[in-house]
Amino acid sequence: MYKAFLVKYAEIGIKGKNRHLFEKALCVQMEHALAPVDGNFQVTREMGRIYVNTEGDFDYEGAVDALTRVFGIAEICPVVILEDTGFEDLAEAVVSYVKELYPTEEKTFKVCARRANKNYPMHTMEVNCELGGRILDVCPNLKVDVHEPDIYLNVELRQKIYLYCESIAGPGGMPVGTNGQAMLLLSGGIDSPVAGYMIAKRGVKIDAVYFHAPPYTSERAKQKVVDLAKLVARYSGPIRLHVVNFTEIQLAIYEKCPHDELTIIMRRYMMKIAEAFARQDKCLGLITGESIGQVASQTMHSLAVTNEVCTMPVFRPLIGFDKQEIVDISEKIGTYETSVLPYEDCCTIFVAKHPVTKPNLNVIKCSERHLDDVIDEMMERAVSTAETIEVC
Repeated sequence: MYKAFLVKYAEIGIKGKNRHLFEKALCVQMEHALAPVDGNFQVTREMGRIYVNTEGDFDYEGAVDALTRVFGIAEICPVVILEDTGFEDLAEAVVSYVKELYPTEEKTFKVCARRANKNYPMHTMEVNCELGGRILDVCPNLKVDVHEPDIYLNVELRQKIYLYCESIAGPGGMPVGTNGQAMLLLSGGIDSPVAGYMIAKRGVKIDAVYFHAPPYTSERAKQKVVDLAKLVARYSGPIRLHVVNFTEIQLAIYEKCPHDELTIIMRRYMMKIAEAFARQDKCLGLITGESIGQVASQTMHSLAVTNEVCTMPVFRPLIGFDKQEIVDISEKIGTYETSVLPYEDCCTIFVAKHPVTKPNLNVIKCSERHLDDVIDEMMERAVSTAETIEVC
């Protein structure tokens, strides 16, 4: 029945004179999402509407699934497209459409005509009343309810006529690429993939950096992070993942610094390295999955000390979330099952038994001086030997 989709957006509609730029970006993201789906798809814009037209057979479920992962889309409406050959033909097609969708169920409905083509010979209310009457004549199982109907039968009168009543929720947000680029510190846990998803939803293109610690972390732990990046990339588009060998730096910190400060000092050097890759990739900020008070390194004191090494802004979209809220989002976007696989990351391997929760910046800097003779060379080596993986 369906050979096209009407794609509706929400927030883009308030962008004024720049709206066309956001619409074009949304179309590009839709084309990218639909590329691997079986079928011939054409994305077009027309008077505040975006359509996905198809030719021949196509994978309907695959197309819907792909579009529900494109940020910027508010609703996806499968539509029947009719040529304007007169009201009688329209009425016959509408009745046939409704009978096929709702052959026996007792439901209420409302006809919602939109007369975008002002040359159409009937006014909106006339179309509503006439079509509603024809449906009532033929479908005794349906009743009119103009206030809270079960079915909204939408009839858009344009150069062609678009008929639809089903609406599939999109993810909302802004098209990826319309709000710059940022670097995600991606671990194998639950939080950081959710943080990447949430920032991408605001139109930010993301790359990522992962800190690997062989032989203390296995190749399976690394593959787990690659898999998480692939799951996030289903929403965000391609991700450039930098895999940094962090073992040498972690061992130096472990040997030369107080053990209750290990996590904070490691986080500070991770942020420095992530910022180096962010500059290299022309990013405008860093993204982390931190939430206030979740662990010792995420207290207000700890976050302040960690932030001190950064010159770029650090975006923490989960900062006020509790763990269950984060888990709920990870389950929704499909990352939870991978995140909980039992492969250790470098942070959990070297965690202190009793980490400091209220670190003093001057004390931390004093401890870091024990690394002065080796740390610059180690950081340079970590950056230069990093493996870069293009994740789609």
